Amino acid sequence: MDEPATATQDDPLALERQVCFALVVAARSVVALYRPLLEPMGLTHPQYLVMLSLWQQAPLSVKGLSQLLQLDPGTLSPLLKRMEAQGLLIRARDGDDERLLSVSPSAAGRALRTRAELIPGAVVDRLGMDLEQLQQLHSTLTQFIIAANAVEEDLP
Repeated sequence: MDEPATATQDDPLALERQVCFALVVAARSVVALYRPLLEPMGLTHPQYLVMLSLWQQAPLSVKGLSQLLQLDPGTLSPLLKRMEAQGLLIRARDGDDERLLSVSPSAAGRALRTRAELIPGAVVDRLGMDLEQLQQLHSTLTQFIIAANAVEEDLP
């Protein structure tokens, strides 16, 4: 038998009230939204994030890219190897410090940028949300990430 709606509103453990649930569903929804836009470019969503970073700030060390994307280097390294095999980027030892691995987009990776410039507008169109709403959501999520990272740093 279904619970009355008021019971859910009063229950602190109701699934619909959980920030973690909303974030997980939103993350899956965002990846699904981007998938048909990225597939023709041969990119997955994580690869798209790497390329966005490199188009903005290349060259980057693997460590710097890992920090920027907030990904563990162990997760990022196989992704970068696959992208290099696809011809999207170049990994090379840093000329100043041989211990560092530098990452830059290849010519093919740089050429993808023109096609990628259409993606933000397509996402806004598909969502049908006002640009101001999306900017506010971005701001709120950025504040959330900062607060969550601060809590994580304080954990033993």
